Amino acid sequence: MKPKVHYQVQPRQNVPPEAQVHQEIETFLRALDTYPARAAKQPRVTFQEHLCSISAARNDNDNDNDK
Repeated sequence: MKPKVHYQVQPRQNVPPEAQVHQEIETFLRALDTYPARAAKQPRVTFQEHLCSISAARNDNDNDNDK
């Protein structure tokens, strides 16, 4: 049996709480919109995994823009 992994989105540094909440809501809504297409291609991917991958990609892009 596969062990459960608990994903947690880490807060970004130097971001006002209101902006962080707005970003998290936008990321969640984007995941809702894009999950059906990904699930059709990868039936075993969970929504949680999909959401975390979108969050990680967004954080990577934000870190690249900070440089």
